[in-house]
Amino acid sequence: MPMESPSPNTKPTPQSEETNSTDLAQERTELAEDRNIMAMERTFAGWIRTAFAAIGIGLAFRAVFGAFDPPWLARAIATVFIVAGAVLAMAAQRRACRTLSRLNPHTLESASPPNFRLLAYAVALGSAVLVAGLWILNDGKIGPG
Repeated sequence: MPMESPSPNTKPTPQSEETNSTDLAQERTELAEDRNIMAMERTFAGWIRTAFAAIGIGLAFRAVFGAFDPPWLARAIATVFIVAGAVLAMAAQRRACRTLSRLNPHTLESASPPNFRLLAYAVALGSAVLVAGLWILNDGKIGPG
């Protein structure tokens, strides 16, 4: 026996309206969760940009004020900015990973926590190498000057 389709004049039952409403609410919740993940990724990118800016300020300070008296002062100020950049990158990855652990992607493919960690650790390692280079190199020249 073929099933009859409901006529356009029949009203949906309260139970079907409730089910439809529940489905729509669930879909909106899932989309909101996806938007939160994308917002977290944008925020992480902003923190990483800020970290790179702090590292750049440190390098610029060292380059512009390299002939400071006492000579270690320019290095110390540059070191503060570079270390601040590394700390910002690490803090950003901690926040991103913590947020991502609470959210579940539904319709989008989000970045995985190891990617956030890899980028943050690379920035921190690069900062450490840069700070070591600032203090080990003699006036920006490798070897005896």
